[in-house]
Amino acid sequence: MILLHKPGDSRLQSIVENLDTRELTYRAVGATRDGTLVARYRNDRYRIVLGSGDVVFERAVAALKRWTPQRGAGLSVFPPDAPVAEGTISVLVQRMWPVYVVVPCRVVYVVDEADRFGFGYGTLPGHPEAGEEGFLVERDSDGVVVFRIVVFSRPATLFMLAGAPVVRHIQKAVTHRYLAVLKAASSPPAPR
Repeated sequence: MILLHKPGDSRLQSIVENLDTRELTYRAVGATRDGTLVARYRNDRYRIVLGSGDVVFERAVAALKRWTPQRGAGLSVFPPDAPVAEGTISVLVQRMWPVYVVVPCRVVYVVDEADRFGFGYGTLPGHPEAGEEGFLVERDSDGVVVFRIVVFSRPATLFMLAGAPVVRHIQKAVTHRYLAVLKAASSPPAPR
């Protein structure tokens, strides 16, 4: 959904309420959880080492639970206190001068284990793309902490298909910001 004016909270609340019973706009629900390739979609995988140790892992998990990658990449999250929980509907809003792009999605899974935390959200009607994006923080047996993003997507409308090269560029730029933001957020505080 593309708007000429920044949507207010009441408009965003109305969007969330209207999407409560709507179906996702794709069929391969949960495919980003195990990295399954989805035919007829762009499939992307990103990975960054965040550091090592318990502090890095705990900070990364806490940041992911607060939607820090999305917020740090310039998107607003509505509702602001949206929990990272299966079924949560959130609306991300990105300003792309001179318009605002409204991106409705639903959390379709959460991974919450001793050495892994993450979630995936899928697109709902009104999203400019159809597909899913998964975010996962993992700590291996040596204590190395990695952040992975798995995405499959395709344009949801003919209008978006016509602008696919530009949309693809924006999508990659935002994803790289997600990676950088979580790396910064998970870094241990500097000694004083």
